[in-house]
Amino acid sequence: MRLTTEMFLDFCSFSTNGSSIWGLAISFIADFNSRLCYRARMTFSSTKNSRRVLILVIVMVASLVGLLLLPPITQDQSYHEFADQRTFFGTPNFWNVVSNFPFIAIGAVGLWQFRRNPATDVLFLGILLTGFGSAYYHLDPNDRTLFWDRLPMAISFMAILAIAIEERVDARAGAILLWPLIAVGIFSLLLWRWTGDLRLYGWVQFFPCLALPLLFLLFPPKYSGTSYWLIAAALYALAKVFEFYDSAIYSFGSILSGHTLKHIVAATACVAVLRHFQKRQPVMPK
Repeated sequence: MRLTTEMFLDFCSFSTNGSSIWGLAISFIADFNSRLCYRARMTFSSTKNSRRVLILVIVMVASLVGLLLLPPITQDQSYHEFADQRTFFGTPNFWNVVSNFPFIAIGAVGLWQFRRNPATDVLFLGILLTGFGSAYYHLDPNDRTLFWDRLPMAISFMAILAIAIEERVDARAGAILLWPLIAVGIFSLLLWRWTGDLRLYGWVQFFPCLALPLLFLLFPPKYSGTSYWLIAAALYALAKVFEFYDSAIYSFGSILSGHTLKHIVAATACVAVLRHFQKRQPVMPK
């Protein structure tokens, strides 16, 4: 994908006004749409999955453009006020920091075991970096450090979507879409930093949550181990519940907070994803 010269000059000279950045984003998405659809038609014109791929790309781009109909979403500063702020061994917010270490271990194991597929490489690198980024954020919670917490997560979400496309729709389509999706994930965080608007990051986090169940329902698996994806999805949903009830959970005995449990449960979801790749086998078409 190539940006036009005019778009590049606009980008280099953008103002800090949020509407200017979103104007650039609109142009970026429109260019992304035309070029990606053309590339998909050329790449998959001779395959039986061409229509499925094109429909998927159109839905993705339409949902991105639909973000413009929503009001800007800003970061609630109360988000940084976690229930458990205890300091142990000179480490502030100790349990929210150390509960990220499982992500580092899981990501390292995944990178060690699966080094032949770019999508799995990116996924487990994202999981590993999430451990470091989240620990860094919880040492000093604020918008600046939150950027480094969310960046590897955005990359992981986009890698999961690309992998689901590989496994359910078309392997080549997933491989091609991986890098544009990662670019959107990174751009969503840069856009938040420039404008304070979280709409695009919201899409990066929640569009895969909506798309994956549909892909699982509509398309047969090309690999075994679908149950591991379902377990991971259920655990991730539970982690979000723990995050929401951070203070309420901490109020029961002040042992662990909901946010700390969120990290532990989300890391367990990553274990389920790791087990999927360790156990999956190609499914022979009937």
